[in-house]
Amino acid sequence: MLQLRSLAFNAAFYVWTALIVILGLPVALMPYPAVYWLGRTWVHGSLWLLRRIVGLNHRVVGLEHARTHPAIYAAKHQSSWDTLVFALYLQLPAYVLKRELLYLPLFGLFLLRAGHIPVDRTGRAVALKGMLSAGKARRDQGRDILIFPEGTRVKPGQHKTYQAGVAALYGALDLPVVPVALNSGLFWGRRTFNKKPGVITLEFLTPIRPGLSRKVFMAELEKRLEGASQRLARS
Repeated sequence: MLQLRSLAFNAAFYVWTALIVILGLPVALMPYPAVYWLGRTWVHGSLWLLRRIVGLNHRVVGLEHARTHPAIYAAKHQSSWDTLVFALYLQLPAYVLKRELLYLPLFGLFLLRAGHIPVDRTGRAVALKGMLSAGKARRDQGRDILIFPEGTRVKPGQHKTYQAGVAALYGALDLPVVPVALNSGLFWGRRTFNKKPGVITLEFLTPIRPGLSRKVFMAELEKRLEGASQRLARS
């Protein structure tokens, strides 16, 4: 039954995505708020399919720490689900994402027009400079910035070395950083076909104020984010 529900969801999700991309092509010519409206419509529909077909819902904890002013959100990344949900709770968030996603047929066009921040992970110093320039532009638009500090999906209960990008953004943009813990990987794992029913927890933690040294900031971010993530992995 789990495999059948997962198969049905995957089929419905790809059909829904194709409809949004094809029917929404004229929106790609509009300013980014319109593109984001279309993206939120896609996310709402995708999560509705996930609830109805798989029985997978989510709850949000600590929402009072979000949307109070522009901020950098540093989130754990365990599942494809994570790339969907933040569009619903943040202020037109600009995702820091790998540049290769822009090459996806049509879908990449929407990512570009939505004003996300692509990073060439082989470019190092040049890529970092471009990310900071784009980050400042998004900040000046009053938008939130979302980054996955580990740079890739990681299984629940595990973690990888935090990349330099989150510290660079923190130092350059003079914005608070809100750590975000979650346990989505317990239900929709990395490179797994099956999606399990249940309730994913998304938890916004207390913001880290701007102005700390790089070393202190990175230690504080990892302590808060990993501690909360380990707790949610056991829930």
